[in-house]
Amino acid sequence: MMGKLLRDVAIMGIGQTRFGEMWDLSFRILGIQAGMKAIKDANIESKLIDSLYIGNMSSGLFMDQEHISSMIIEEVGLTEAHVPATRVEAADASGALALRQAIFEIASGQSNVIVVGGAEKMTDVTSDVASDFIMAGADKAWEGLFGASLPSLFALMARKHMHDFGTTREQIASVAVKN
Repeated sequence: MMGKLLRDVAIMGIGQTRFGEMWDLSFRILGIQAGMKAIKDANIESKLIDSLYIGNMSSGLFMDQEHISSMIIEEVGLTEAHVPATRVEAADASGALALRQAIFEIASGQSNVIVVGGAEKMTDVTSDVASDFIMAGADKAWEGLFGASLPSLFALMARKHMHDFGTTREQIASVAVKN
């Protein structure tokens, strides 16, 4: 549970790339495009940015590339400003955790302007390979041993929710439609 923040925090701008299979665009380009759109939407100058957080679960697996936050800082021209860049990982909640860390940093008074992003690029490998990599976000040694995949684990959670709360298939399907 989060207590009272020391000062108000607001999201000033947003940016995203379209969802889909974008074979011609690298992870780096996608991250930069979304970040630059957010900076433009917030109508701020890059020199005001105090920090950067990137939520990412599996760049090391999908791209054989770790330390992506520093790579993005360099690409957007903030290296010389010595802006700290941090990658956070929390499986499918990596982007949300990045936002949480930024909120705490601003609320503490440590920073005023932070760029936060979340990104994955999973379409450059086969579905079987992607499923195996994604299982790294679960207990692969235990759940994977029994043939579980993240979609099957989420399906089990949905079934339990339906059982416990009377949720209907239509209500579950509405989440997919909304997203």
